[in-house]
Amino acid sequence: MSQHKPLRRLTAVDIASRKGGEKIVSLTAYHAHTASIVDPYVDFILVGDSLGNVMHGLENTIPVTLDMMILQGMAVMRGSKRALVVVDMPFGSYEECPEQAFRNAARILKETGAGAVKLEGGKHMAETVAFLTRRGVPVMGHVGLTPQSINTMGGFRVQGRSEAAQKELEEDAVAISKAGAFAIVMEGIVEPVARRITEAVPTVTIGIGASSACDGQVLVLEDMLGLNEWVPKFVQKFGSLREHIEEAVTAYAEAVRDESFPGPDHVYGEKVAKA
Repeated sequence: MSQHKPLRRLTAVDIASRKGGEKIVSLTAYHAHTASIVDPYVDFILVGDSLGNVMHGLENTIPVTLDMMILQGMAVMRGSKRALVVVDMPFGSYEECPEQAFRNAARILKETGAGAVKLEGGKHMAETVAFLTRRGVPVMGHVGLTPQSINTMGGFRVQGRSEAAQKELEEDAVAISKAGAFAIVMEGIVEPVARRITEAVPTVTIGIGASSACDGQVLVLEDMLGLNEWVPKFVQKFGSLREHIEEAVTAYAEAVRDESFPGPDHVYGEKVAKA
């Protein structure tokens, strides 16, 4: 008699072991239903603070709160079974000191059940990354274009154009790697620098607008599905759901107005009692 083997969820250790091996696939998700759709095909699901833009129409990620991240992290965990779930730490939840970062990271892991957190920053965040990892918190780093620093960066700008900027990016990645991050997201970095960093650090690198040489890639689900009218250069639209949704909504509106919906198949008839 065969026994059913329960599906094991991937861990940060599993992702870390993929350096130089099979490419790591990741997408964002913020809901249980989208998480359930992508779960069989990705290695980790990122509950990104981009939910501020995608779900709430915010101009940037700065207003996103810890409670918002935890709520959507819980939803994604309920909708997924296999992929590692990584939850972003929002702006203001970890920068003050390592102790603050640990309190909030512990809350994320305890309340959502997720397997890791992600935080932005390079050399200046290395101490915090080390503090968290020594206390059992798997940390994914994020260097390059860091959306939470948009006000000091002056906008969403490609990173690594100058020699000085390239040197700083490399130092940032090395520092986060040495601090114990199991993976590093590299966003909006010129390709040659992203390639060099991937070759230089033992930590897996996840590109988003970086290089195909990275150990894996991540995209915002709604961007690659074609739900957003405008997407960054680094996004390839693998679907055109916006058009399909508009077609469906148009057809629905017309059916309601011409009274073809609801039809006989969509309403409940009177149940006549037998004599």
